[in-house]
Amino acid sequence: MSDIEPRHILDNPALASLTGPHARFAERRGRILRYPVDVSPWLALPDEPDADDWADLAALAGPGAEVPLLGFRGEIPPGWEITFRAEGVQLVDDGLVTAPDPEAVRLGPADVPEILDLVARTQPGPFEARTIELGTYLGIRRDGALVALAGERLHPPGWTEISAVCTDPAFRGEGLATRLVLAVAHGIRERGETPFLHTGAANTNAIRLYESLGFRLRLRTAFLAARVPERLGEGREAVPVA
Repeated sequence: MSDIEPRHILDNPALASLTGPHARFAERRGRILRYPVDVSPWLALPDEPDADDWADLAALAGPGAEVPLLGFRGEIPPGWEITFRAEGVQLVDDGLVTAPDPEAVRLGPADVPEILDLVARTQPGPFEARTIELGTYLGIRRDGALVALAGERLHPPGWTEISAVCTDPAFRGEGLATRLVLAVAHGIRERGETPFLHTGAANTNAIRLYESLGFRLRLRTAFLAARVPERLGEGREAVPVA
């Protein structure tokens, strides 16, 4: 698969995941790979997609579908529409002091309805019905109710992304999310892997917190979404997104 290897493994983490530890999830058409839509919306483009790659993506996603393009900085083809754009950052472990958390419980499929409810109220990013299959998810409960969450998402070889970090608004300020991040990171380190994560560039409070824990900025990236044309071949000019 040398034709789709990324320049650096974390420059295209979805590709590295779907050709590596998460290969069992990969749905593929040509050089385009994606997770099943009930697992994760993330998909993987080659580093420099050509017209055939965009055609394969359109065929895989379907007319009018909205697709995420994590970190893409090139031009989208004629007829495609950018529907979302936000600047982001990628942070990597650079000295985390990790530890298991005595209050954290491992979450499983039976907990998904509660997870989806918490995610809907806190908006940490996409979480689907089968996202929990991607790795370890830990939660903290109070009086039986799930009030904080963090877990593992993308899994390039040797690395694991920490994701879905969120806390019920009524329990913020208690450091629950920090404890769960360090607990999830501890499990990643125990496997001999390195934690990393993404967040919005405008989320300066979160960035400062992560840096204080021992993460460092590795990469400035972008969170994008684009809509597949209803009919292929619409439009005349490529549209720059950078």
